[in-house]
Amino acid sequence: MGINSHHAGAMPGHSCERGCYDCCIRCIGAVPYPSLVATLLCYAGMALFCGCGHEALTQTEYLVETYFARNVQDYVVMASFIKYFQYVIYGLASFFFLYGILLLAEGFYATSAVKQTFGEFRSTQCGRCLSLTFIVVTYILAFIWLAVFAFTAVPVFFLFNMEQTCHNINLLAETTASINQHSWICMDARQYGLLPWNAVPGKSCGLTLASICKTSEFHLTYDLYIAAFAGAGVTLLALFLYLIATTYNYAVLRFLGRKGIR
Repeated sequence: MGINSHHAGAMPGHSCERGCYDCCIRCIGAVPYPSLVATLLCYAGMALFCGCGHEALTQTEYLVETYFARNVQDYVVMASFIKYFQYVIYGLASFFFLYGILLLAEGFYATSAVKQTFGEFRSTQCGRCLSLTFIVVTYILAFIWLAVFAFTAVPVFFLFNMEQTCHNINLLAETTASINQHSWICMDARQYGLLPWNAVPGKSCGLTLASICKTSEFHLTYDLYIAAFAGAGVTLLALFLYLIATTYNYAVLRFLGRKGIR
């Protein structure tokens, strides 16, 4: 009797441990890992793009007004554009934060519907319509962000050219004694649309340009734009992952709907 009662008392604990294990396995299986990875990439990319981009624009305004323009009227349009674009950055950060949460929630819904984890929670017509809506919106966002990614490459290209030009000037300064040999090498901010064509001086040449490239402001701006460019690329990758995940979820939910699992 004592042995039987001992075994009878041990059974509930063993059943509880097995039930907790099964519950943990079901919870782990219900996690939408592609959507989770895409969300983490999206947040990391937007943090880089928004944070570094905001500061890079501020540094750009300082460089232009200090070294490439003498009159306030020459860079007032650029300053206004930078101000408004910084507000756009605030809006982008908020939007993608909320949109990432929505897509992650949609991933949890689709995974739960497919695996039938939570009782009667199944694929519904509304759920399939919601997944299709996310596919369309994400596709549009990916297309728009591709343009943003390309646009972010412009300041990186400008600063890269500027650094290479300064390198060439330094080489000429070391090999030639005459200043006139490298004074004709210039970087014109007007060619990149930063300043109007009537801006004075609008460009920087020779050793003056080389001295600009040696400043901490230039290197900081260059690094910030590279980080913002990388952040835009990571965000674009996250949108592609979202697009793949939501398309797959929609296809599976549609299949379940045809099978009559509602």
